[in-house]
Amino acid sequence: MIDGQSVLAIVPARGGSKGIPDKNIRELGGKPLLAWTLEAAKRSRYIDACVVSTDSPRIAEVAKQWGGNVPFLRPAELARDDTPGIEPVIHAIREVGGYDVVVLLQPTSPFRTAEDIDRCIEAYRTAGAVSVVSVTAVDKPLSWMFELDGNGTLRAALPESALSLRRQDSAQAYALNGAVYVSSCEAVMRLKTFIHDNTYGYVMPKERSIDIDTPLDLLWAEFLCRLPDRHL
Repeated sequence: MIDGQSVLAIVPARGGSKGIPDKNIRELGGKPLLAWTLEAAKRSRYIDACVVSTDSPRIAEVAKQWGGNVPFLRPAELARDDTPGIEPVIHAIREVGGYDVVVLLQPTSPFRTAEDIDRCIEAYRTAGAVSVVSVTAVDKPLSWMFELDGNGTLRAALPESALSLRRQDSAQAYALNGAVYVSSCEAVMRLKTFIHDNTYGYVMPKERSIDIDTPLDLLWAEFLCRLPDRHL
């Protein structure tokens, strides 16, 4: 709870991952990927309840083994490849009920810490924003981003007036890292998104911003886990 408002964390972990089979329960650093997020949520100062939303009985069992709360199984229609990511969040809010603030914690961000979670929640309460999401700085400026048309011709992602080939002339750009999303339950139900004109960004360092989506991402995370002096 923060400032008298109750906080619900939701960990979405569907079972149909294609890029990495059983991704959410694949082992990383001696424990299932899902366990990293459950442990960070438990250490948060503000989270009152944390629920795992999954359609998979296997994932549900692993979550319970690591102290996760699985009060329901997600309906199959909310676990398809084309299901909008916000729909399981709305479903979980309705199923659990009674909370003021919702925190979305994706299990594919294992190196996000309890402090990251708490700083996002604090920023939500103090920044005057409708929502707060975690981001990380990207290496290349927006002016270096292009699209390829059907003929393979480069088309600038930004208007021509904003193009600059000098890194030092470009503003720092940030990307969503998928680690923490915070908003009021009411706003998520009404707007059906965490991202809009009144969204505040909480900056996380690259070493805690790994979002595991591909086998290469998993290999990189495993390498970082083996470093004796890693600061995660």
